[in-house]
Amino acid sequence: MVRYISTRGKAPVLNFEEVVLTGLARDGGLYVPETWPQFSKDEIRSLAGMSYADAAAFLLQPFLGECISEADFKAMTAKAYASFSHKAVVPVRQLDSNDFLMELYHGPTLAFKDVALQLLGLLYDHLLGRQHRRATIIGATSGDTGSAAIEACRGRDAVDIFILHPAGRVSDVQRRQMTTVLDANVHNIAIEGDFDDCQAMVKAMFNDLEFRDELSVSAVNSINWARVMAQIVYYFTVGVSLGAPERPIAFSVPSGNFGDVYAGYAASKMGLPIEQLIVATNRNDILSRFFNSGEYRKSSVDPTISPSMDIQVSSNFERFLFDLHGCDGAAVSALMQKLDDEDGFAVNMSLLNEGIFSAGRCDEAETLATIRRTLEESAITVDPHTAVGLKVGQECRKTADTPLVTLATAHPAKFPDAVEKATGEHPALPKHLANLFARDERMMQLPNDLGTVKSYIRERARILSAV
Repeated sequence: MVRYISTRGKAPVLNFEEVVLTGLARDGGLYVPETWPQFSKDEIRSLAGMSYADAAAFLLQPFLGECISEADFKAMTAKAYASFSHKAVVPVRQLDSNDFLMELYHGPTLAFKDVALQLLGLLYDHLLGRQHRRATIIGATSGDTGSAAIEACRGRDAVDIFILHPAGRVSDVQRRQMTTVLDANVHNIAIEGDFDDCQAMVKAMFNDLEFRDELSVSAVNSINWARVMAQIVYYFTVGVSLGAPERPIAFSVPSGNFGDVYAGYAASKMGLPIEQLIVATNRNDILSRFFNSGEYRKSSVDPTISPSMDIQVSSNFERFLFDLHGCDGAAVSALMQKLDDEDGFAVNMSLLNEGIFSAGRCDEAETLATIRRTLEESAITVDPHTAVGLKVGQECRKTADTPLVTLATAHPAKFPDAVEKATGEHPALPKHLANLFARDERMMQLPNDLGTVKSYIRERARILSAV
């Protein structure tokens, strides 16, 4: 049975049920599997005949241990992915002879976060329901996590959800996808700051153990292991569709919080032959600077047309650091303390040179040019985050002989201003969101003050001993 340990080495070892409902470890670290499930070449080949939902049930069951039965979990994956508008769930489109797009935006909120959060909502229902308890879900979003989390949790009896987003720093579509959900258990908070301020506030609430226990706080951000776990699946399914395990695959991943690309790293640890994982950043390039220099150093967040990547402190990066340092929790704790005290740290490049990661950055002009060029050359409209992945992927790929898959992380209609600026065409929202701008909004704007936000949440969370 897989057990879960903290990246800082001092929190209790947990099982799957406990790790889902806990989110952030009590020592401030993130939970990771103690060991990685392993899949043979024959088992990987067998995915070729499965639906996406069945592949998810097969690949993820080892992470669950005895916590959820195979029958119950298979029913969850079937229900989670039935809500997607494309039967393949994450279809692949060919751009060139050996270049592909993995479309991750066919879920209800048009972003890759739906792939994990539609499943996480069902996990909460199942696990909280059998414990006869409620939870207060608190998360921060740079744009897409919030709407996907709200869609997954809206109207559910067992949870209240509070999502913090940076006021004025998400697209109008992203904001309205959150603020037009009027269910009583949904609370949108616009913070007068940037995403890193929102994320730091959420971590501070998790590290306030009295507050956390009082409100039974759980995480919907990718600090929650189940979020990353669910994203592992599409690396396998797309890899197999392009010839794995007989040949290696490369992926270019638009990156901000490092969760999506870390899921690819996890897939490689589980047996998928990934030759290269390309970390693609916009001009908020802390991750690309790290992989090219070994130095991880904070700077100010610069607003861009790819706002979901406007991040300097990537929360999931700690999981990779833990593996990089031989699962030494004390070493990771020291590095994270140095990040707090000195705004950065450095690691020996010899630790990175043998890995599968490459990284690069893409500025605003290059992003717009890539959107325009992709439409002209392939008749496909991409959003600005996907454009960053395409541009950096081409610059960083090691060989044209290996299939390169760029993750298309959001529907272009979520970022219509950037797409229209690049192409002259205004992308239309799908039918189920066509009236988005006519819907009523509800949100609360609060200062960047932890005490104020905690008081707001405490007053509205409905914590009961039983549902």
